[in-house]
Amino acid sequence: MTEKTTPTLPRRLGEISHWDMETDVAVVGFGGAGGCAAIEAADAGAEVIIFELAGGAGGSTALSSAEIYMGGSGGTRVQRASGFEDSTEAMFTYMMMCAGSLADEAKIRNYCENSAGHFDWLVSLGVPFKDSFHKERAMMCLTDDGLLYTGSENAWPFNDAATPAPRGHNLYVEGDNGGPLFMKIVGENVERRDTISVHYNTRALTLVADEHNRVHGLVVRIDQREVTVRTHGGVVLCAGGFVMNEDMVRKYAPRLTAGSYPLGNPGDTGSGILMGMGVGAAAINMQEGFITLPYYPPASITYGLVINDKAQRIINEDVYHSRLGDAILKDNAERHYFVLTVEQYGDYENASWMGAEVAATGESVEELETELELPEGSLVATLEQYNHFAERGEDPFFHKSPHWLQVMEPPLVALDVTPGRGSYWPYFTLGGLDTLPSGEVVDPLHSVIPGLYAAGRTACGVVRSAEGYSSGMSIGDATFSGRLAGRSAAQRALNENDSTHAA
Repeated sequence: MTEKTTPTLPRRLGEISHWDMETDVAVVGFGGAGGCAAIEAADAGAEVIIFELAGGAGGSTALSSAEIYMGGSGGTRVQRASGFEDSTEAMFTYMMMCAGSLADEAKIRNYCENSAGHFDWLVSLGVPFKDSFHKERAMMCLTDDGLLYTGSENAWPFNDAATPAPRGHNLYVEGDNGGPLFMKIVGENVERRDTISVHYNTRALTLVADEHNRVHGLVVRIDQREVTVRTHGGVVLCAGGFVMNEDMVRKYAPRLTAGSYPLGNPGDTGSGILMGMGVGAAAINMQEGFITLPYYPPASITYGLVINDKAQRIINEDVYHSRLGDAILKDNAERHYFVLTVEQYGDYENASWMGAEVAATGESVEELETELELPEGSLVATLEQYNHFAERGEDPFFHKSPHWLQVMEPPLVALDVTPGRGSYWPYFTLGGLDTLPSGEVVDPLHSVIPGLYAAGRTACGVVRSAEGYSSGMSIGDATFSGRLAGRSAAQRALNENDSTHAA
């Protein structure tokens, strides 16, 4: 009986009697990372084959709003046209703070120094950005404006350390349609390149490696038949994360099980990560993921207070939504509420994505406190203290921006934002294969595994946690890292071909 081909059991080179296909670079996955990897590899002179599980291009990128986090070098064209100058050092400082102790300094430095150039590269492909700034606080830009704040740049502690600048670049399209437009443009660029071919409805099964785990190709399934593919430059794994693999999520990132909705495409099963692990690659940061409480819009909710079941505040409420969500998950309390005035509640029922139910209302602070079954006097004390400083435009305990400080006057509303009690908590994974900035995959000793590259959510990139996430970092990282991995694999193929010809 033939043993089933699985991602973690590579096919050994000595077992391969013939190759069904041959190419310089094989790319697994045709989302943002895979598409950009293929384009860059082809433009570097390599022959490329993309293997995509689905019936068309897209991946999780096509499901997103496709905001792309870019800046530095004085600013992109859109930043400068909108009146913002953005230094590389400010961007670097911010992103290093976002990643915290998990930061990969070399990757973040490389990303920031080349981010404005990445913008120009995307424009050269035909990706459109309008030279306009969206001023309103928004989870995503539903207008066609080209730039908005998409993180915690204006919130403490980040604004104390780095000059804020908006870096979320939104495609020139109205509504939540950036992802489909982006992948349409990437797909058209792939089609225009004669040296790229695409196989859809094709599942990558495992890598082909020698006894030293050097990668020589992969095995794919096409029309229910296993097909061997030889690569001269390498395999670039762009197969997404593992959010759709419940067993892997429970094993590696159990905190994400508090979420209510996995964000991703059906192919985000971790297969690319498992293939890398099968040839000795290090998988890092696997415990981390993006998980969030999307509490705005309406922006007026930012004026409110997040408290726990002891009526204690836990964070400055003007941060990015996943940073607030992360704070709730880490807080040692059974219940959490968003307390708002009626005016702050505003258009919540029509505009909000949060889906949190009203837990209580109160014509007085004492009534709301009683309705929420909080300790006697606890909410009264919290609001008295908050209002005292809010009148002076201060928040000495959590440093909320004066712009978002308002005295909280009854009547009041409390929304139940406790995970698992009805509110919307989307999530996806951020852990993956350890790579160099070049996209080369490394083992636990940080030695390169020859012939293996990874990008997008299959790799552990510049964004490392929900606590430090900003919208656009994932698509920015996926497209940028895809380019670097594709370029590296192409260069290896060209070097190998030159050596063969010289011999």
